[in-house]
Amino acid sequence: MILKSGGIAAAIAVVLLSANSLPTMAQDTDAAACGTDRTIDIAEMTWPSAAALAHIHATILEAGFGCDVEIVTGDTVPTSSSMLTRGTPAVAPELWTSAIEEPWAEGIAAGEVVQLSEAITDGTVEGWFIPRYVQDAHPELTTAEAVIARPDLFADPEDPEQGRIYSCPPGWACELSTSALFEAYDMEETWNLFSPGSGGALDASIARAFTREEPILFYYWGPTAILGKYDAVQLDMGEPDQAVYACNTDPDCDKPAGKTAYPSSPAVVGAAAWLQEEAPAVAEYFSKVGLTNAEISELLVYGDENQADAEATAENFLLTKEDLWSGWVSPEVAEKVKASLS
Repeated sequence: MILKSGGIAAAIAVVLLSANSLPTMAQDTDAAACGTDRTIDIAEMTWPSAAALAHIHATILEAGFGCDVEIVTGDTVPTSSSMLTRGTPAVAPELWTSAIEEPWAEGIAAGEVVQLSEAITDGTVEGWFIPRYVQDAHPELTTAEAVIARPDLFADPEDPEQGRIYSCPPGWACELSTSALFEAYDMEETWNLFSPGSGGALDASIARAFTREEPILFYYWGPTAILGKYDAVQLDMGEPDQAVYACNTDPDCDKPAGKTAYPSSPAVVGAAAWLQEEAPAVAEYFSKVGLTNAEISELLVYGDENQADAEATAENFLLTKEDLWSGWVSPEVAEKVKASLS
């Protein structure tokens, strides 16, 4: 068939119009899959696990659901406050609610925010630890009291007549709790409470002891790369007593320090209420993304050993742990995410 000049021009116009409309159609399709054309801003908290999770979820939402995603700087109090009052950020993938318990509960009751799932399914970890190889050699060392009775096994290199317990760096909240427990257990006469000076110095002391297979008693928390990398055993300190713990961590409390286990802080996936209303598929996704302490600690080992940032740590998780994250999404979404990584 031969087209006259006018027909040719019309045909070209149709082709150009169709070509120009393709991005818009794709964007509309992506927005429909995501459920909202609003930007989903995800809080990247200041600690490694929450930062890595922010990048994991951002990649899946962007590549798999076609959402417009932005990662924003966050921390527990300012993020939750902004979420409660302004509806932004949309998601906090690892929000420790113990520090914001009352306003967070009020926000849920008022319909301003929602808890989509437990970010850490078996709860956060905090306590005193020893290496498993020490416990294997001394099976009776399962409790704090049993270890405290053996300062000779954990001799202070600078004062061998005393045991050494590695505390928290100065200024951290756990410095108060560990110092209070040191007092409550009457450890002053046979133990030294050692301040490592910084988080990096504490990590270095732990790494050195494990590398040399030396005894060490130390405070730590999880999920963290340290607990993912080294086989440490948490000591039994009994049941947590919230009242005692609150006093132990309050510099103005005038009661004597008491014995208590460290309470496990809830770590949840918190979101602004609008996300659940406008993007139910995304909200459903976040209802499935919980990981165990061990799984999160393991993903952080890569970042620690390779000096990788949160984005690279997240990419490694997506590349190596498909069996975990693919269960959070449909096969179609999983394929899109995998394609974006190649």
